[in-house]
Amino acid sequence: MRELPPPEPWLSFFREIDERLRQETQIHCLGGFVVTVIYGADRPTVDLDALSLVKGDITLWEVAGVGSDLHRQHHLYRDRVGIVTLPEDYEDRIAEVFGGVFTQLQIFALDPYDVALAKIERNSGRDREDVRHLARVVPFDLEVLSQRYHDELRVYLGNPERAKTSPLNSGWK
Repeated sequence: MRELPPPEPWLSFFREIDERLRQETQIHCLGGFVVTVIYGADRPTVDLDALSLVKGDITLWEVAGVGSDLHRQHHLYRDRVGIVTLPEDYEDRIAEVFGGVFTQLQIFALDPYDVALAKIERNSGRDREDVRHLARVVPFDLEVLSQRYHDELRVYLGNPERAKTSPLNSGWK
């Protein structure tokens, strides 16, 4: 995973968050932030999709959320991921990004297979483009992707029929 500092304006945004935290704080990121900042997709993103606070300082939501001073200053914000279905064992595969750059803030990214699988349920046009990008740059081992889908995700999807247009189906090509 990426050890260098994030590009601007993310670096300044994260530094200010880090300075305001009172204790070590860990977040697990997915979505457009991971696809663009970590895997280089050429599309804008202004939100950091992160799962509910995993470990740390609850002020993170107040400091960096929509409408916060940091949001107004950097035009970036920390977005709480609402409903998302993740592969069962995603925590075993997350990796720290920007390790050692910040004092209190630890940023972890879902692995690219898990990011792709997390996008199945919403299945928007942007989600499909993100999965196509990941498939090009990773590139995906379709056996690994298929196995995770069947073993760790499919059973949790509320509408398996809709998931037929997943990246594992010709509908996403």
